[in-house]
Amino acid sequence: MSLSRSPSPVPGGGWSSPGLNINTSGRSSPAKSSFAGPNGGTVTWESARLKSQGVTGYPSFSTQNHGFFTRHMRRISSSLPSFNMKTDERYAEKEKLGRGRWRVPLLGRVRGMVARMGRKGKIRALIALLLFTCYLLFYITPLWYYWRRTSWLGGGEKFVIILAANVGGGVMEWKGAREWAIERDSVRNKRKYVARWGYDLEIVDMSTKKRYAHEWRESWEKVDSIRNSFRKYPKAEWIWWLDLNTFVMEPSYSLQHHIFNNLEKHIYRDINEFNPLNITHPMQGNYLDPESSSAVGDGNVDSVNLMLSQDCSGFNLGSFFIRRSEWTDRLLDIWWDPVAYEQKHMEWEHKEQDALEQLYTTQPWIRSHTAFIPQRLINSFPTGACSDNGNDTRMHYNQDDRDFVVNMAGCEWGRDCWGEMYNFRELSYYLNRNPWERFKEDLVAVIWFKLTGQKVKCAYILLFSMFYLFALVPRLSPCFYAVQAPGILQISNSVQPRMLFQEGRR
Repeated sequence: MSLSRSPSPVPGGGWSSPGLNINTSGRSSPAKSSFAGPNGGTVTWESARLKSQGVTGYPSFSTQNHGFFTRHMRRISSSLPSFNMKTDERYAEKEKLGRGRWRVPLLGRVRGMVARMGRKGKIRALIALLLFTCYLLFYITPLWYYWRRTSWLGGGEKFVIILAANVGGGVMEWKGAREWAIERDSVRNKRKYVARWGYDLEIVDMSTKKRYAHEWRESWEKVDSIRNSFRKYPKAEWIWWLDLNTFVMEPSYSLQHHIFNNLEKHIYRDINEFNPLNITHPMQGNYLDPESSSAVGDGNVDSVNLMLSQDCSGFNLGSFFIRRSEWTDRLLDIWWDPVAYEQKHMEWEHKEQDALEQLYTTQPWIRSHTAFIPQRLINSFPTGACSDNGNDTRMHYNQDDRDFVVNMAGCEWGRDCWGEMYNFRELSYYLNRNPWERFKEDLVAVIWFKLTGQKVKCAYILLFSMFYLFALVPRLSPCFYAVQAPGILQISNSVQPRMLFQEGRR
Protein backbone atom coordinates (compact mmCIF):
# COMPACT_ATOMS: atom_id res chain seq x y z
CA MET A 1 0.00 0.00 0.00
CA SER A 2 1.38 3.42 -0.96
CA LEU A 3 1.99 5.95 1.78
CA SER A 4 1.71 8.95 -0.56
CA ARG A 5 -1.96 9.35 0.30
CA SER A 6 -3.82 9.02 3.56
CA PRO A 7 -5.69 5.73 4.04
CA SER A 8 -9.30 5.71 2.91
CA PRO A 9 -11.92 5.41 5.64
CA VAL A 10 -13.84 2.90 3.49
CA PRO A 11 -12.62 -0.73 3.61
CA GLY A 12 -11.11 -1.72 0.31
CA GLY A 13 -10.19 1.85 -0.68
CA GLY A 14 -12.09 4.80 -1.96
CA TRP A 15 -14.01 7.60 -0.26
CA SER A 16 -17.49 7.80 1.05
CA SER A 17 -18.26 10.70 -1.38
CA PRO A 18 -18.59 9.46 -4.93
CA GLY A 19 -17.03 12.57 -6.42
CA LEU A 20 -13.80 12.09 -4.46
CA ASN A 21 -12.94 8.64 -5.87
CA ILE A 22 -9.73 8.93 -7.83
CA ASN A 23 -8.94 6.15 -10.24
CA THR A 24 -5.73 7.56 -11.63
CA SER A 25 -2.84 7.95 -9.23
CA GLY A 26 -0.88 11.16 -9.14
CA ARG A 27 -3.91 13.50 -9.51
CA SER A 28 -4.29 16.14 -6.85
CA SER A 29 -7.69 17.46 -7.97
CA PRO A 30 -10.99 15.72 -8.58
CA ALA A 31 -11.67 14.64 -12.11
CA LYS A 32 -14.49 16.02 -14.16
CA SER A 33 -16.47 12.86 -13.84
CA SER A 34 -20.12 12.27 -13.29
CA PHE A 35 -21.67 10.63 -10.30
CA ALA A 36 -25.04 9.44 -9.31
CA GLY A 37 -27.27 11.97 -7.74
CA PRO A 38 -29.63 11.38 -4.85
CA ASN A 39 -32.51 10.70 -7.28
CA GLY A 40 -30.45 8.48 -9.56
CA GLY A 41 -29.62 11.26 -12.05
CA THR A 42 -26.13 11.98 -13.34
CA VAL A 43 -24.43 15.00 -11.72
CA THR A 44 -21.10 16.49 -12.88
CA TRP A 45 -18.54 18.28 -10.67
CA GLU A 46 -19.05 21.63 -12.43
CA SER A 47 -22.82 21.53 -12.09
CA ALA A 48 -22.50 20.69 -8.41
CA ARG A 49 -20.13 23.56 -7.85
CA LEU A 50 -22.39 26.06 -9.62
CA LYS A 51 -25.41 24.72 -7.76
CA SER A 52 -23.57 25.11 -4.45
CA GLN A 53 -22.64 28.70 -5.27
CA GLY A 54 -26.22 29.48 -6.20
CA VAL A 55 -27.51 28.17 -2.90
CA THR A 56 -24.94 29.63 -0.50
CA GLY A 57 -24.12 32.91 -2.35
CA TYR A 58 -26.12 35.97 -3.34
CA PRO A 59 -27.91 36.29 -6.63
CA SER A 60 -26.01 38.49 -9.09
CA PHE A 61 -27.63 41.38 -10.97
CA SER A 62 -26.60 44.01 -13.51
CA THR A 63 -26.91 47.75 -12.72
CA GLN A 64 -26.61 48.83 -16.35
CA ASN A 65 -24.41 51.83 -15.28
CA HIS A 66 -27.07 53.16 -12.90
CA GLY A 67 -25.33 52.42 -9.61
CA PHE A 68 -24.25 55.09 -7.13
CA PHE A 69 -20.50 54.57 -7.54
CA THR A 70 -20.76 54.36 -11.30
CA ARG A 71 -22.66 57.62 -11.49
CA HIS A 72 -20.47 59.49 -8.99
CA MET A 73 -17.10 57.84 -9.64
CA ARG A 74 -15.62 60.82 -11.50
CA ARG A 75 -16.75 63.34 -8.88
CA ILE A 76 -15.52 61.20 -5.98
CA SER A 77 -12.19 60.51 -7.63
CA SER A 78 -11.59 64.20 -8.38
CA SER A 79 -12.06 65.11 -4.72
CA LEU A 80 -9.75 62.38 -3.42
CA PRO A 81 -6.07 63.19 -2.83
CA SER A 82 -3.68 62.24 -5.59
CA PHE A 83 -0.10 61.15 -5.07
CA ASN A 84 2.85 62.70 -6.79
CA MET A 85 5.42 60.00 -7.41
CA LYS A 86 7.92 62.40 -8.99
CA THR A 87 10.02 62.85 -5.91
CA ASP A 88 13.71 63.52 -5.84
CA GLU A 89 15.30 60.37 -4.40
CA ARG A 90 18.49 62.26 -3.56
CA TYR A 91 16.77 64.05 -0.68
CA ALA A 92 14.46 61.22 0.42
CA GLU A 93 15.11 59.03 3.41
CA LYS A 94 16.05 55.45 2.68
CA GLU A 95 13.03 54.00 4.41
CA LYS A 96 10.74 56.38 2.50
CA LEU A 97 12.02 55.84 -1.02
CA GLY A 98 9.22 55.45 -3.50
CA ARG A 99 6.64 57.13 -1.28
CA GLY A 100 4.88 60.08 -2.84
CA ARG A 101 3.50 63.25 -1.38
CA TRP A 102 -0.24 63.61 -1.69
CA ARG A 103 -2.03 66.77 -2.66
CA VAL A 104 -5.69 67.67 -3.07
CA PRO A 105 -6.62 69.38 -6.35
CA LEU A 106 -7.93 72.90 -5.92
CA LEU A 107 -10.93 72.29 -8.14
CA GLY A 108 -11.84 69.18 -6.16
CA ARG A 109 -11.60 71.03 -2.86
CA VAL A 110 -13.78 73.85 -4.18
CA ARG A 111 -16.35 71.37 -5.46
CA GLY A 112 -16.32 69.58 -2.15
CA MET A 113 -16.86 72.81 -0.21
CA VAL A 114 -19.71 73.85 -2.50
CA ALA A 115 -21.32 70.41 -2.27
CA ARG A 116 -21.26 70.52 1.53
CA MET A 117 -22.85 73.99 1.64
CA GLY A 118 -26.56 74.42 2.06
CA ARG A 119 -28.81 76.49 -0.13
CA LYS A 120 -28.58 79.59 2.08
CA GLY A 121 -24.82 79.25 2.26
CA LYS A 122 -24.56 79.12 -1.52
CA ILE A 123 -26.71 82.24 -1.88
CA ARG A 124 -24.60 84.11 0.66
CA ALA A 125 -21.37 83.01 -1.02
CA LEU A 126 -22.71 84.16 -4.39
CA ILE A 127 -23.64 87.58 -2.99
CA ALA A 128 -20.21 87.92 -1.36
CA LEU A 129 -18.53 86.98 -4.65
CA LEU A 130 -20.56 89.58 -6.54
CA LEU A 131 -19.71 92.28 -4.02
CA PHE A 132 -16.02 91.38 -4.15
CA THR A 133 -16.09 91.48 -7.95
CA CYS A 134 -17.74 94.91 -7.91
CA TYR A 135 -15.11 96.13 -5.44
CA LEU A 136 -12.32 94.98 -7.74
CA LEU A 137 -13.93 96.51 -10.82
CA PHE A 138 -14.90 99.88 -9.39
CA TYR A 139 -12.28 100.54 -6.69
CA ILE A 140 -9.10 98.72 -7.73
CA THR A 141 -9.11 98.83 -11.51
CA PRO A 142 -9.08 102.06 -13.60
CA LEU A 143 -12.84 101.72 -14.03
CA TRP A 144 -13.11 103.58 -10.75
CA TYR A 145 -12.00 106.79 -12.48
CA TYR A 146 -14.21 106.37 -15.53
CA TRP A 147 -17.47 105.48 -13.83
CA ARG A 148 -17.11 108.48 -11.54
CA ARG A 149 -16.62 110.71 -14.57
CA THR A 150 -19.81 109.71 -16.36
CA SER A 151 -22.73 112.10 -16.08
CA TRP A 152 -25.25 109.38 -15.17
CA LEU A 153 -23.09 107.84 -12.38
CA GLY A 154 -20.53 110.13 -10.81
CA GLY A 155 -20.73 113.33 -12.81
CA GLY A 156 -17.03 114.10 -12.48
CA GLU A 157 -16.71 115.39 -16.05
CA LYS A 158 -18.79 118.44 -15.10
CA PHE A 159 -16.00 119.84 -12.92
CA VAL A 160 -12.57 121.18 -13.88
CA ILE A 161 -10.00 122.27 -11.31
CA ILE A 162 -7.58 124.97 -12.43
CA LEU A 163 -4.38 125.13 -10.40
CA ALA A 164 -2.27 128.24 -10.74
CA ALA A 165 1.37 127.15 -10.99
CA ASN A 166 4.51 129.18 -11.57
CA VAL A 167 6.80 126.99 -13.59
CA GLY A 168 9.45 129.52 -14.54
CA GLY A 169 9.35 131.88 -11.57
CA GLY A 170 7.58 135.16 -10.92
CA VAL A 171 7.94 138.66 -12.19
CA MET A 172 10.42 139.90 -9.60
CA GLU A 173 12.36 136.77 -8.61
CA TRP A 174 12.96 133.11 -9.48
CA LYS A 175 11.82 130.23 -7.35
CA GLY A 176 14.07 128.64 -4.79
CA ALA A 177 14.10 125.14 -3.31
CA ARG A 178 11.26 125.88 -0.90
CA GLU A 179 9.08 127.29 -3.66
CA TRP A 180 9.69 124.20 -5.78
CA ALA A 181 8.75 122.00 -2.81
CA ILE A 182 5.51 123.92 -2.28
CA GLU A 183 4.56 123.56 -5.93
CA ARG A 184 5.42 119.85 -5.94
CA ASP A 185 3.23 119.08 -2.90
CA SER A 186 0.37 121.24 -4.12
CA VAL A 187 0.30 119.68 -7.59
CA ARG A 188 0.54 116.14 -6.18
CA ASN A 189 -2.32 116.86 -3.79
CA LYS A 190 -4.63 118.07 -6.58
CA ARG A 191 -3.72 115.19 -8.88
CA LYS A 192 -4.60 112.61 -6.25
CA TYR A 193 -7.89 114.35 -5.59
CA VAL A 194 -9.03 114.51 -9.22
CA ALA A 195 -7.91 110.90 -9.82
CA ARG A 196 -10.14 109.80 -6.96
CA TRP A 197 -13.30 111.58 -8.11
CA GLY A 198 -12.94 111.70 -11.88
CA TYR A 199 -12.47 115.46 -12.28
CA ASP A 200 -10.23 117.20 -14.79
CA LEU A 201 -7.14 119.10 -13.66
CA GLU A 202 -5.72 121.99 -15.63
CA ILE A 203 -2.36 123.28 -14.41
CA VAL A 204 -1.78 126.75 -15.84
CA ASP A 205 1.52 128.56 -15.92
CA MET A 206 1.10 131.92 -14.19
CA SER A 207 4.57 133.14 -15.03
CA THR A 208 4.69 136.47 -16.76
CA LYS A 209 4.49 136.36 -20.53
CA LYS A 210 5.62 138.97 -23.00
CA ARG A 211 2.15 140.22 -23.78
CA TYR A 212 1.63 141.04 -20.08
CA ALA A 213 5.16 141.83 -18.99
CA HIS A 214 5.07 145.52 -19.88
CA GLU A 215 2.27 146.09 -17.39
CA TRP A 216 3.10 143.40 -14.79
CA ARG A 217 -0.33 141.92 -15.22
CA GLU A 218 0.61 138.47 -13.93
CA SER A 219 -2.36 137.60 -11.70
CA TRP A 220 -4.83 138.87 -14.32
CA GLU A 221 -4.05 135.79 -16.37
CA LYS A 222 -6.56 133.84 -14.31
CA VAL A 223 -9.38 135.46 -16.31
CA ASP A 224 -7.81 134.37 -19.59
CA SER A 225 -7.10 130.88 -18.20
CA ILE A 226 -10.74 130.36 -17.20
CA ARG A 227 -11.92 131.31 -20.68
CA ASN A 228 -9.43 128.91 -22.30
CA SER A 229 -10.43 126.05 -19.98
CA PHE A 230 -14.08 126.40 -20.96
CA ARG A 231 -13.01 125.96 -24.58
CA LYS A 232 -10.74 123.00 -23.80
CA TYR A 233 -13.35 121.08 -21.75
CA PRO A 234 -16.69 121.45 -23.55
CA LYS A 235 -18.51 119.14 -21.11
CA ALA A 236 -17.41 121.12 -18.05
CA GLU A 237 -20.16 122.97 -16.21
CA TRP A 238 -18.21 124.35 -13.26
CA ILE A 239 -14.60 125.51 -12.94
CA TRP A 240 -12.96 125.55 -9.54
CA TRP A 241 -10.01 127.92 -9.34
CA LEU A 242 -7.31 127.14 -6.74
CA ASP A 243 -4.18 129.10 -5.94
CA LEU A 244 -0.88 127.30 -5.56
CA ASN A 245 -0.76 127.78 -1.78
CA THR A 246 -3.91 125.70 -1.24
CA PHE A 247 -4.14 122.16 0.04
CA VAL A 248 -7.10 119.74 -0.04
CA MET A 249 -7.25 118.47 3.53
CA GLU A 250 -10.10 116.00 3.05
CA PRO A 251 -9.70 114.09 -0.25
CA SER A 252 -12.65 111.89 0.73
CA TYR A 253 -15.03 114.83 0.17
CA SER A 254 -16.43 115.06 -3.34
CA LEU A 255 -17.63 118.38 -4.68
CA GLN A 256 -21.06 116.93 -5.35
CA HIS A 257 -21.59 115.64 -1.83
CA HIS A 258 -19.81 118.52 -0.10
CA ILE A 259 -21.45 121.41 -1.95
CA PHE A 260 -23.49 120.91 -5.10
CA ASN A 261 -25.99 118.22 -4.07
CA ASN A 262 -27.41 120.67 -1.53
CA LEU A 263 -26.27 123.98 -2.94
CA GLU A 264 -29.17 126.04 -1.65
CA LYS A 265 -28.25 125.34 1.99
CA HIS A 266 -24.56 126.17 1.52
CA ILE A 267 -24.71 129.57 -0.17
CA TYR A 268 -26.16 132.97 0.67
CA ARG A 269 -26.88 135.74 -1.83
CA ASP A 270 -27.42 138.61 0.59
CA ILE A 271 -23.98 140.05 1.27
CA ASN A 272 -25.27 141.71 4.43
CA GLU A 273 -24.84 138.38 6.27
CA PHE A 274 -21.09 139.00 6.17
CA ASN A 275 -20.04 142.31 4.66
CA PRO A 276 -16.46 143.31 5.53
CA LEU A 277 -16.42 145.83 2.66
CA ASN A 278 -19.60 147.56 3.88
CA ILE A 279 -21.16 147.44 0.42
CA THR A 280 -24.67 148.86 0.26
CA HIS A 281 -26.98 146.07 -0.75
CA PRO A 282 -29.36 145.89 -2.49
CA MET A 283 -28.94 148.73 -4.92
CA GLN A 284 -31.71 151.33 -5.05
CA GLY A 285 -32.96 153.03 -8.18
CA ASN A 286 -36.08 153.57 -10.21
CA TYR A 287 -34.37 152.15 -13.27
CA LEU A 288 -33.73 148.71 -11.63
CA ASP A 289 -35.95 145.72 -12.28
CA PRO A 290 -37.29 143.68 -9.33
CA GLU A 291 -34.55 141.08 -9.70
CA SER A 292 -31.74 143.65 -9.51
CA SER A 293 -33.29 145.49 -6.59
CA SER A 294 -33.81 142.31 -4.55
CA ALA A 295 -31.25 141.27 -1.94
CA VAL A 296 -31.39 137.63 -3.10
CA GLY A 297 -31.84 138.16 -6.85
CA ASP A 298 -34.49 135.91 -8.32
CA GLY A 299 -34.10 133.42 -5.46
CA ASN A 300 -33.42 130.54 -7.85
CA VAL A 301 -30.30 128.55 -7.09
CA ASP A 302 -29.91 127.64 -10.76
CA SER A 303 -29.27 131.29 -11.64
CA VAL A 304 -26.05 131.39 -9.56
CA ASN A 305 -23.04 131.59 -11.88
CA LEU A 306 -20.31 132.77 -9.50
CA MET A 307 -19.58 131.48 -5.98
CA LEU A 308 -16.80 132.89 -3.84
CA SER A 309 -15.92 133.41 -0.19
CA GLN A 310 -15.02 136.51 1.80
CA ASP A 311 -12.22 136.97 4.31
CA CYS A 312 -11.43 139.80 6.68
CA SER A 313 -10.53 142.19 3.83
CA GLY A 314 -13.25 141.36 1.29
CA PHE A 315 -13.53 139.04 -1.69
CA ASN A 316 -11.07 136.15 -1.81
CA LEU A 317 -10.28 134.57 -5.17
CA GLY A 318 -7.84 131.95 -3.91
CA SER A 319 -10.68 129.40 -4.16
CA PHE A 320 -13.89 130.12 -6.07
CA PHE A 321 -16.34 128.52 -8.52
CA ILE A 322 -17.58 129.91 -11.81
CA ARG A 323 -20.21 128.35 -14.08
CA ARG A 324 -20.43 128.08 -17.86
CA SER A 325 -23.07 130.49 -19.12
CA GLU A 326 -23.60 133.55 -21.31
CA TRP A 327 -23.47 135.65 -18.15
CA THR A 328 -20.00 134.24 -17.42
CA ASP A 329 -18.75 135.09 -20.92
CA ARG A 330 -19.92 138.67 -20.47
CA LEU A 331 -18.34 138.92 -17.01
CA LEU A 332 -14.97 137.61 -18.23
CA ASP A 333 -14.92 140.10 -21.10
CA ILE A 334 -15.58 143.06 -18.82
CA TRP A 335 -13.29 141.74 -16.10
CA TRP A 336 -10.47 141.46 -18.63
CA ASP A 337 -11.13 144.87 -20.18
CA PRO A 338 -7.75 146.64 -20.40
CA VAL A 339 -9.40 150.07 -20.22
CA ALA A 340 -10.52 149.51 -16.65
CA TYR A 341 -7.12 148.10 -15.81
CA GLU A 342 -5.23 151.09 -17.19
CA GLN A 343 -7.40 153.49 -15.22
CA LYS A 344 -7.44 151.70 -11.87
CA HIS A 345 -4.44 149.40 -11.63
CA MET A 346 -2.53 151.87 -9.45
CA GLU A 347 -5.39 151.94 -6.96
CA TRP A 348 -6.18 148.22 -7.00
CA GLU A 349 -3.71 146.64 -4.60
CA HIS A 350 -5.15 143.16 -5.04
CA LYS A 351 -5.36 143.49 -8.82
CA GLU A 352 -8.11 141.32 -10.36
CA GLN A 353 -9.72 140.81 -6.95
CA ASP A 354 -10.25 144.53 -6.47
CA ALA A 355 -11.51 144.76 -10.02
CA LEU A 356 -14.23 142.19 -9.29
CA GLU A 357 -15.19 144.04 -6.11
CA GLN A 358 -15.57 147.21 -8.17
CA LEU A 359 -17.77 145.44 -10.71
CA TYR A 360 -19.95 143.94 -7.98
CA THR A 361 -20.36 147.33 -6.30
CA THR A 362 -21.35 149.26 -9.43
CA GLN A 363 -23.05 146.69 -11.69
CA PRO A 364 -26.46 145.35 -10.54
CA TRP A 365 -26.55 142.59 -13.18
CA ILE A 366 -23.47 141.03 -11.54
CA ARG A 367 -25.03 140.99 -8.07
CA SER A 368 -28.12 139.08 -9.20
CA HIS A 369 -26.03 136.08 -10.32
CA THR A 370 -23.35 136.10 -7.61
CA ALA A 371 -23.54 134.06 -4.40
CA PHE A 372 -21.27 133.74 -1.41
CA ILE A 373 -20.22 130.58 0.33
CA PRO A 374 -18.91 130.29 3.92
CA GLN A 375 -15.15 130.57 3.85
CA ARG A 376 -14.40 127.43 5.83
CA LEU A 377 -16.38 125.37 3.36
CA ILE A 378 -13.87 125.86 0.53
CA ASN A 379 -11.18 128.29 1.69
CA SER A 380 -10.12 127.99 5.35
CA PHE A 381 -7.27 130.14 6.56
CA PRO A 382 -4.40 129.09 8.83
CA THR A 383 -4.11 130.78 12.18
CA GLY A 384 -1.61 133.38 10.96
CA ALA A 385 -3.87 134.81 8.23
CA CYS A 386 -6.36 137.57 9.14
CA SER A 387 -5.34 137.21 12.76
CA ASP A 388 -5.52 140.85 13.86
CA ASN A 389 -8.54 140.03 16.00
CA GLY A 390 -7.38 136.56 17.02
CA ASN A 391 -8.76 133.25 15.87
CA ASP A 392 -12.04 133.70 14.01
CA THR A 393 -14.29 130.64 13.82
CA ARG A 394 -15.79 132.04 10.62
CA MET A 395 -12.59 131.77 8.58
CA HIS A 396 -9.80 129.87 10.40
CA TYR A 397 -9.18 126.15 9.99
CA ASN A 398 -10.62 123.80 12.61
CA GLN A 399 -9.25 120.29 12.80
CA ASP A 400 -12.24 118.96 14.76
CA ASP A 401 -14.64 120.07 12.02
CA ARG A 402 -12.44 118.54 9.29
CA ASP A 403 -12.43 121.57 6.99
CA PHE A 404 -12.19 120.80 3.29
CA VAL A 405 -9.46 123.10 1.93
CA VAL A 406 -6.76 125.28 3.50
CA ASN A 407 -5.49 128.39 1.75
CA MET A 408 -2.17 129.73 3.06
CA ALA A 409 -3.01 133.18 1.71
CA GLY A 410 -0.43 135.89 2.36
CA CYS A 411 2.17 133.46 3.71
CA GLU A 412 4.88 135.16 1.64
CA TRP A 413 4.41 138.31 3.76
CA GLY A 414 6.14 137.48 7.03
CA ARG A 415 5.12 133.81 7.34
CA ASP A 416 6.72 130.51 6.37
CA CYS A 417 4.88 129.15 3.32
CA TRP A 418 6.78 125.87 3.21
CA GLY A 419 6.39 125.30 6.95
CA GLU A 420 2.63 125.79 6.74
CA MET A 421 2.34 123.57 3.66
CA TYR A 422 4.36 120.82 5.33
CA ASN A 423 2.35 120.93 8.57
CA PHE A 424 -1.01 120.78 6.82
CA ARG A 425 0.21 118.00 4.54
CA GLU A 426 1.22 115.86 7.50
CA LEU A 427 -2.02 116.69 9.31
CA SER A 428 -4.07 115.66 6.30
CA TYR A 429 -2.21 112.36 6.12
CA TYR A 430 -2.79 111.78 9.85
CA LEU A 431 -6.52 112.50 9.65
CA ASN A 432 -7.09 110.28 6.60
CA ARG A 433 -5.15 107.16 7.56
CA ASN A 434 -6.53 103.75 6.68
CA PRO A 435 -7.11 101.06 9.37
CA TRP A 436 -3.74 99.40 8.74
CA GLU A 437 -1.87 102.69 9.18
CA ARG A 438 -3.84 103.44 12.34
CA PHE A 439 -2.89 100.04 13.74
CA LYS A 440 0.80 100.59 13.04
CA GLU A 441 0.97 104.15 14.32
CA ASP A 442 -1.57 104.22 17.15
CA LEU A 443 -0.84 100.83 18.69
CA VAL A 444 2.44 99.30 17.62
CA ALA A 445 4.40 102.55 17.40
CA VAL A 446 3.09 103.72 20.78
CA ILE A 447 4.15 100.47 22.45
CA TRP A 448 7.56 100.73 20.81
CA PHE A 449 8.00 104.33 21.95
CA LYS A 450 7.05 103.50 25.54
CA LEU A 451 9.49 100.60 25.61
CA THR A 452 12.40 102.32 23.90
CA GLY A 453 11.79 106.06 23.99
CA GLN A 454 12.60 106.18 20.27
CA LYS A 455 10.38 107.03 17.32
CA VAL A 456 9.70 104.52 14.59
CA LYS A 457 11.62 104.87 11.36
CA CYS A 458 10.69 101.65 9.58
CA ALA A 459 7.32 100.04 10.23
CA TYR A 460 8.24 96.60 8.86
CA ILE A 461 11.36 96.29 11.00
CA LEU A 462 9.26 97.42 13.93
CA LEU A 463 6.60 94.76 13.37
CA PHE A 464 9.25 92.06 13.01
CA SER A 465 10.95 93.22 16.17
CA MET A 466 7.70 93.30 18.13
CA PHE A 467 6.80 89.80 16.93
CA TYR A 468 10.26 88.55 17.82
CA LEU A 469 10.06 90.19 21.20
CA PHE A 470 6.61 89.15 22.39
CA ALA A 471 6.08 85.85 20.58
CA LEU A 472 9.36 84.01 20.08
CA VAL A 473 11.94 85.13 22.60
CA PRO A 474 9.91 84.68 25.85
CA ARG A 475 9.49 80.99 25.02
CA LEU A 476 13.22 80.43 25.04
CA SER A 477 14.27 81.93 28.35
CA PRO A 478 12.82 84.23 31.02
CA CYS A 479 15.99 86.27 30.99
CA PHE A 480 17.12 86.83 27.43
CA TYR A 481 18.94 89.19 25.11
CA ALA A 482 17.76 90.07 21.65
CA VAL A 483 20.75 91.62 19.95
CA GLN A 484 20.05 90.26 16.48
CA ALA A 485 20.11 93.48 14.46
CA PRO A 486 20.59 97.21 14.98
CA GLY A 487 17.62 98.75 16.71
CA ILE A 488 16.34 95.52 18.30
CA LEU A 489 15.64 95.57 22.00
CA GLN A 490 18.06 94.41 24.62
CA ILE A 491 15.80 93.01 27.32
CA SER A 492 16.49 91.72 30.78
CA ASN A 493 14.42 90.92 33.83
CA SER A 494 16.12 93.56 35.90
CA VAL A 495 16.29 96.54 33.52
CA GLN A 496 13.87 98.41 31.32
CA PRO A 497 14.01 97.83 27.56
CA ARG A 498 16.18 100.24 25.66
CA MET A 499 17.12 100.76 22.05
CA LEU A 500 20.44 99.51 20.79
CA PHE A 501 22.03 101.50 17.99
CA GLN A 502 25.20 100.01 16.59
CA GLU A 503 26.67 102.16 13.86
CA GLY A 504 28.23 100.36 10.95
CA ARG A 505 26.92 96.94 11.91
CA ARG A 506 24.93 95.00 9.33
